[in-house]
Amino acid sequence: MKSLITENLDDCLLDKVDLRRQWISQAVEEVQKVICRLTTEISHHDIRFQAIPYSFTYNGNIKVLAPSQFLVTVPVRGLAGYRETREQRWRYYTLEGTRLPCPLRDPEGLQQWLQIQQFMKSLWQWHEADVNIEGDIVPAKVLQVFRKLVENAIETCCLSGKVSMLTNSIAVWLAVETSQGQVELELAPAVEIPNAWSKKARWPRWPRCLTRWPSRDRVECIKSFGFTLLARATYHWQLSFVQAEQMLLEQLDEDGGCRRKCFQAMRQMKEDVWCPGQRPVITSHHLQPTNVYGALAMCQVLFWALRSSGEWDKQVPAHRALAGDTGRNRRKHAKK
Repeated sequence: MKSLITENLDDCLLDKVDLRRQWISQAVEEVQKVICRLTTEISHHDIRFQAIPYSFTYNGNIKVLAPSQFLVTVPVRGLAGYRETREQRWRYYTLEGTRLPCPLRDPEGLQQWLQIQQFMKSLWQWHEADVNIEGDIVPAKVLQVFRKLVENAIETCCLSGKVSMLTNSIAVWLAVETSQGQVELELAPAVEIPNAWSKKARWPRWPRCLTRWPSRDRVECIKSFGFTLLARATYHWQLSFVQAEQMLLEQLDEDGGCRRKCFQAMRQMKEDVWCPGQRPVITSHHLQPTNVYGALAMCQVLFWALRSSGEWDKQVPAHRALAGDTGRNRRKHAKK
């Protein structure tokens, strides 16, 4: 027989997750139509950028960061046969073409340079000065070209009353009016690298007290899907693992765990309590299943911060149920 707190948790999650899913599904459907029109127009004018077709099921190019904030990856065309380079060299260039007295900083974390020579096959357009500096495909230059194409596509497709450009960052952001309200989109040109796994992306090691998930065989299968390089910064490309994340999400509880419930609980707490509003500091990207145990540790720290500040008692009982049951489920699963 279920305890009262478990019933409250299940009811709360069911209601909130269903409501969230319905809201996002409607918004994604409307956003897809806009993105399909814009990218089709862009692809007609510049062969380097692919059109994103409308999908009646899951669209892997649209990632929900928050209910009103999406990341849209726009695949590029004409770069094939990727290989990692061992060459180490300093870069002294700027986007304006001047020389720096000191070299640019090296990429950190899940970032990297991208050289045209890393591809066995490439379109001649990628060698042009509008995106290439000294053999590097520079994300800021790619974004400059892409931004101009997006602006022109909005006008050509007569979407000015529905779509507007946001100019507060180097990345390409759009505000799209939907029946669910305004949704902000980041459009990021993406270099897809299939059948390879970056050496920078080390798989996490689970503590011995926890059940290993996913299995070693599943890890190798996930790695075979490869990764993606996103243009979101000035000089360095950002590594992304959308397909790997999706596979993990689909099989979160294949070993009988409670990761999906933990993930849903944290995501709901994030949106309702920690980071409410249209532009949250923490998005669903920070709560990915690959970091679920680390995120749970962060979850506990935030709970204690709320308690010590007196804010905890102001929250609805359902959120307190989420906190208690999530912690117990994690400890119960760790003992198996």
